[in-house]
Amino acid sequence: MNAPREEFGSRLGFILAAAGSAVGIGNMVGFPVAATKNGGAAFLLIYAIFVFFICLPVMLAEMAAGRHSRKDPLGAYKTIAPNEKHWHIAGWLSIITPFMIAVFYMVITVWIFGYLYFSVTGNLAQLAEPDFFDNFVNAGTVFTFMAIVTAIVFLILLGGVKQGIEKAAKILMPTLFVMLVGMVIFVLSLDNAFAGVEYYLVPDFSKINATVVSAALSQAFFSLSLGMGILITYGSYLGKRDGIPGSAKMVALMDTGVAFIAGLMILPAIFSFNPNTNTAELSDSSLSMIFGFLPKIFLALQTTIGYLGASVVASVFFLLVFFAAITSLVSILEVPNAAIMDERNLSRKSSLTLLGAAMVVFAAISATSFGMLDFTTHFVTYAGTEKSFFDLIYDVFYDTILPLNGFLICIFVVYRWKASNLNKALEEGEPEFKNSLFQKYVDFSIGTFIPFILLLIFINTVALKYFGAGLIG
Repeated sequence: MNAPREEFGSRLGFILAAAGSAVGIGNMVGFPVAATKNGGAAFLLIYAIFVFFICLPVMLAEMAAGRHSRKDPLGAYKTIAPNEKHWHIAGWLSIITPFMIAVFYMVITVWIFGYLYFSVTGNLAQLAEPDFFDNFVNAGTVFTFMAIVTAIVFLILLGGVKQGIEKAAKILMPTLFVMLVGMVIFVLSLDNAFAGVEYYLVPDFSKINATVVSAALSQAFFSLSLGMGILITYGSYLGKRDGIPGSAKMVALMDTGVAFIAGLMILPAIFSFNPNTNTAELSDSSLSMIFGFLPKIFLALQTTIGYLGASVVASVFFLLVFFAAITSLVSILEVPNAAIMDERNLSRKSSLTLLGAAMVVFAAISATSFGMLDFTTHFVTYAGTEKSFFDLIYDVFYDTILPLNGFLICIFVVYRWKASNLNKALEEGEPEFKNSLFQKYVDFSIGTFIPFILLLIFINTVALKYFGAGLIG
């Protein structure tokens, strides 16, 4: 007989844990830069529209399927469509995808932890050196940091839903928000900072085109952890008395709020460093900003607040990003962990042992993709571009499979589980959802244009990534 399903101890715990899964590296750095390069406040407006009119219904579908089935993503597909093997393939995709995403996300989190360590130990000048990042990612110390990060993540997961995931979220998320606000206040006190605020908040609608719209939708979809199975899994830990629609709205608000506030930290800091910044020349890569550009800005602060002060600011920043990365990594890994426990009827400890072994092997191999090993660095070529093992995982599982998973869950919920059953599940714990305007919108959108848009993103990504000829942009 299976043990009772674990549950979050409170609705707040669920909201913070789900928000923790959504708030990641992209929110802290990627979103502010994308907004600045693509019309500032205009991009922010488009992003917010996509979050609440496209992504929110998909969130509801994932959470409802999880709570109804009380299972991991694979178990959810099996429970709702027990004799339809083709739907089980979608379930397997929802398990394999987060595991592979966790592989490259682990590597990035290790780098962030390394930079946090060097900032705290007073090596800020070293971080700002042009060749430091390349030397660091190819040094043996990466594997030491990987062991530490792995231990932190798995200790949180070992505590279970209430004592591990929820407790960590209740500590890390409020701390992250307080530190983020504190950093914003500090940055806005710097000379020329408000030039960055102006650039960030004054809309430039002339920059809006099909490519920017597509980028805003992708940013919104990825930012909210859709298509990874996280919200199905977390939904399975949600009690029947807790309302899903209201919780989903809070998660979306928190995620968007953190991304917006992070912009008030990053852009003013950049303009304070260089009032004549040409934003068109800023890197599109979050990694390039975090590990290349921002350490130089922090080092430049020593002229006004001293080297110790600059090191403290850098340490707080990398701690912020580390907290965001850890909460995301925990939620991503809980998906395959829940599947192993459910499908193999294993204890959490046994499941984590198996998952941890596989995770370390794949992450270690992925970490060698930046020059350490020639085989993984020059792993494959497609669309005329040479790709590493790390690049391949990112392109296939993050950029390509996520929108496909989103498309599949929409089609599955509306046309296999049926909209009436979805509505019934969403009314549990929140009876006012019944016959509301929001319910009518969710029914219409998730059964018509949302799957079409996600399928279009998937097809465009395949065409662009692997054949070099996108349909959009």
